Amino acid sequence: MDEKLKDKKISAISLGCDKNRVDLEKMLFRLKKYGFEIVDDVTDANIVVINTCAFISPARKEALDNIFEMCLRKNGGKLEKVVVSGCLAQRYAKDLEKQIPEIDAILSAKDNERICEIVEDLYGVKHRRKSSEEGRIFTSRGSYAYLKIAEGCNNVCSYCTIPRIKGRYTSEPIEKVVEEAKYLAKNGVREIILVAQDVTRYGEDLYGENKLIELCKKIAKIDGVEWIRLHYLYPEKTTDELLSYMKKEKKMCKYLDIPLQHIDDTILKSMRRHLGEKKTRDFVQKLHTDYENFAIRTTFIVGYPGEKKKEFKKLCDFVLNEKFKYAGFFPFYKEENTPSFYMKGQVPNLIKKLRFKKIQKLQNKVASQNAKEMIDKTYKVLVDYFDQNTGVFVGHTEFFSPTVDFGVEIEDNGNINIGEFVNVKFVDFDGQNFKGVCDESSK
Repeated sequence: MDEKLKDKKISAISLGCDKNRVDLEKMLFRLKKYGFEIVDDVTDANIVVINTCAFISPARKEALDNIFEMCLRKNGGKLEKVVVSGCLAQRYAKDLEKQIPEIDAILSAKDNERICEIVEDLYGVKHRRKSSEEGRIFTSRGSYAYLKIAEGCNNVCSYCTIPRIKGRYTSEPIEKVVEEAKYLAKNGVREIILVAQDVTRYGEDLYGENKLIELCKKIAKIDGVEWIRLHYLYPEKTTDELLSYMKKEKKMCKYLDIPLQHIDDTILKSMRRHLGEKKTRDFVQKLHTDYENFAIRTTFIVGYPGEKKKEFKKLCDFVLNEKFKYAGFFPFYKEENTPSFYMKGQVPNLIKKLRFKKIQKLQNKVASQNAKEMIDKTYKVLVDYFDQNTGVFVGHTEFFSPTVDFGVEIEDNGNINIGEFVNVKFVDFDGQNFKGVCDESSK
């Protein structure tokens, strides 16, 4: 390593979705193989990589706040280089270059593989031959990891910026995905979470037909992989064939993350969703009837243009009646260069905030009731980490996706190890996590 780069420490700030996290972990691996020390604390670093999101305005604000903070550290002599990657860099590169000249490098998606060369350029160092070895520096706690199987999106929903940022849907080849899954398993990963903007479309662009089930079958054969989870499924592509496979394959988590976005027919059509109200209701009813043991997570947008009291009440009633295990809500954000930005009937911000709070409160009641039904029952839990502050182990079941759903706090009985599965009897729920004890009788 060149003297100018010797002893340089690199830290990273991970923002946005799990797909972004995968990109960052691969960049950190390349940097470590080059010879840089990777540190968790930005105050110990000479170089900071900020991996950003630009999906909605709060995400952009969070990204900019972090960029400004790191640039202030640089101006104060506490940091040498600031590198910005991810969706904000992809979407607003020229604006960032013009408005925040303190940024040393702005990476497009294709630049991620060149991260070592880019750092060399920042210090005026001659390029070394880069290693062809690929890997990950895991930034998540626990024995799970995200595996990105595709980039981009073809769904062109009227409110979404992803197709403009990431382009059309592009699947990774099956062989490449399976090899990465084997790598993850060899490194102690017990749960693989397949991620894409739409996993249910996997393979159609490469092979002319859907290959998601074939991919899952190959990953299920890998020794060490115990759970396979899918993020995110689109309702119109979640077929009976896929659901039946998930039901019978023991390694497939009985968990469906399916964004529905609304239930009113007029709103759904305006959103350019492919299922209208009736088909959406029929689909959800089928899940409740034929796949009653599946946990369903979904998301909804409130305050979309044209949503009046009647449409909002219909959405509230739908949430109350269907009793989804988990539901997330977003107030509608006007995003430039999307069809919904120019639509008539924009809902005032105050109304959106009030509706957001109301429907969140309704879902909290549903979630609490669902949680009560799990008390005194025993579940298989993957132990993710030990919380030094509380003195308990924390894990998740196949019905909880890590970090986004409820966690499980487990009393230490002296026989619990991180990365292992334990049978846990749920004894309480505090609104955020379940409390549990190891159920020796279930062994």
